[in-house]
Amino acid sequence: MLELIGESGAVLLIGAVGGLMLGLAARLGRFCTLGMIEDAHYGQDRGRLWMWLTALGTALMVNFGAAALGLIDLSATLLLSNTYSIPGAILGGLLFGYGMAQAGNCGYGVLARVGGGDFRALVIAIVMGVSASAAVFGILGGFRTAFFPIVPAAPEPSSLAHAAERITGLSHSTIGLALGALALGLSIRLQTSGQRLRRVGWGIVAGLAISSGFLGTYWVATEGFDVWPVVSHSFTAPIGETIHYAMFSSGLVPKFGIGSVLGVVLGGAIGSLIQDGFRWEACEDPRELRRQIAGGVAMGLGAVLAAGCSVGQGLSALSLLSITAPIVAASIWIGAWIGLRHLIVGLEAA
Repeated sequence: MLELIGESGAVLLIGAVGGLMLGLAARLGRFCTLGMIEDAHYGQDRGRLWMWLTALGTALMVNFGAAALGLIDLSATLLLSNTYSIPGAILGGLLFGYGMAQAGNCGYGVLARVGGGDFRALVIAIVMGVSASAAVFGILGGFRTAFFPIVPAAPEPSSLAHAAERITGLSHSTIGLALGALALGLSIRLQTSGQRLRRVGWGIVAGLAISSGFLGTYWVATEGFDVWPVVSHSFTAPIGETIHYAMFSSGLVPKFGIGSVLGVVLGGAIGSLIQDGFRWEACEDPRELRRQIAGGVAMGLGAVLAAGCSVGQGLSALSLLSITAPIVAASIWIGAWIGLRHLIVGLEAA
């Protein structure tokens, strides 16, 4: 395949296929981080929480199973080959979670809504992408690197599984497989009986999409001649990369994240056509749009500080058992809870 479409084409295609799977899961399976948190706190329904656990368990088993078979070296992934700031993980996670509640969805959910014809989501996506780019390459880049640096990891990967390997003597692959099997088994057992087949099925699809990114980019990095980062899906900085590529594509090489973004939009469009039909939507309330734009800014900045979003850290990094991933995931949850509480109390007061 590399000879036919080239290494950059292969990376783009791998991202697009996984993004398509995630876009379909969002539309047809209602796979959504904010919806999961809202259901758990205010809807007395943990079904989407167990679906998220299904995705995590699936990705854990595939990632560490592939490592056990020698198909991937997990320490080569970008998430484990660097050490990320703990204060950045906490602050960025809180900021992202709060912004997610204000905007009404995370970057992944926003892209799926764009595929369904939602102009409000398109505005949020653009704001997120520009904000993230400003924090990575622009006027805020110096502040980020000074106070929340990312440095190469020590000889040992920044992984909880590798740390546990040194303590217990068990291989990191065995530890990851065991945790994945536990998460998958619990999620299936606890899932609501009436929704079990659909939610477990789409959770597995989402988990396979996450693993396909790591396995696919590792294959290109090892079989090709150019240097490619081993990554998987995340939906904040890649939105900025997609905007940048659309504006200045001459001389630029397509990246995994661009394919991932386009794949989610396409999956959202297909899912909307299957589900209830594609339709254009716009924001009729300027106050709501202002709140959503502010939420998009917060998500863009927060995801850069935390080195990932609700998918990039909450699934991709966590499925590698990255050291900072649980911290970011917990911070995003707390930030989203505060944001939802703020909205609900404000509505009640009004």
